[in-house]
Amino acid sequence: MVERSVERVAAAARRVRENIARVVVGKEEVTTFLLVALLCEGHVLLEDVPGVGKTTLAKALARSLSLTFQRIQFTPDLLPSDVTGVNFFNQKTQEFQFRPGPIFTNILLADELNRATPRTQSALLEAMEERQVTADGETRPLPRPFLVLATENPIELEGTFPLPEAQIDRFMLRLSLGYPNREEERAIARRFQASNPLDRLGPVLAAEEIQELSSLCRQVFVSEAVEGYLVDLVRATRAHAGITLGASPRATLALYRGSQALAALEGRSFVLPDDVKRLAGPVLGHRLLLAGLDGRRGADLVAEIIQAVPAPVEEVVGEEG
Repeated sequence: MVERSVERVAAAARRVRENIARVVVGKEEVTTFLLVALLCEGHVLLEDVPGVGKTTLAKALARSLSLTFQRIQFTPDLLPSDVTGVNFFNQKTQEFQFRPGPIFTNILLADELNRATPRTQSALLEAMEERQVTADGETRPLPRPFLVLATENPIELEGTFPLPEAQIDRFMLRLSLGYPNREEERAIARRFQASNPLDRLGPVLAAEEIQELSSLCRQVFVSEAVEGYLVDLVRATRAHAGITLGASPRATLALYRGSQALAALEGRSFVLPDDVKRLAGPVLGHRLLLAGLDGRRGADLVAEIIQAVPAPVEEVVGEEG
């Protein structure tokens, strides 16, 4: 039963990845991680320089899944109501009427989130955690699925407001697209020479299926050995000499559910230690408060922890129950 469920998840993911690859060149791993976040109802922080395809990837994902897409360019003068929406007085009806903001969408690209003031950044907090927006005392649910893809430029820091730790912790994954290699860049030039292939991209998966696929991922079996390994990795971040503040239990849950989704995307009904290792950097790296200024990033320390914590060596195959 579980095997058939994960086969369905893997087949759907394969169609989506192949469709996105018609537009985005050479970002299969990032695409896979975006699907992990979507199936786990998580959010993603994309930290990279401008022009590497972040917006194109987000649009390709939305179109492949028949989802609505909105983009907000965050600037210092952006107000919270510009994100969530505002009540206005309708002269025709003589009543106040709510005009939804761009956050009422399935996939929201929050471009250069760290350029907005903390007050505007906080407008995303309730939406990301509770999947709802409260305006003038009235709470309104957001569409499902709801995925925030926020971008940060790690180079240009002038005029930016660092994201508070509470908001960073609400991002399930932090990813980086990186520059393409030489052959990938040539393929990009050829592909976009005549027209934008995004204009011809159609859906390959219905939006209603995503919630069902998400619930199927929860059925993936996690053995006691893998579960213990996963918890040990998270707890090791709290004891590392180079880390002042380690990952929280929210990170444990994100790594647990993410590993289940990743295994399902690969067509397996059980989680392997390699699934946990593969996700540990993107899940844990941005949640750590580092002690030193030696140039090492959170992902570097997570890699050290992976080397130090022994992984289960026994065969982790089986069915729940």
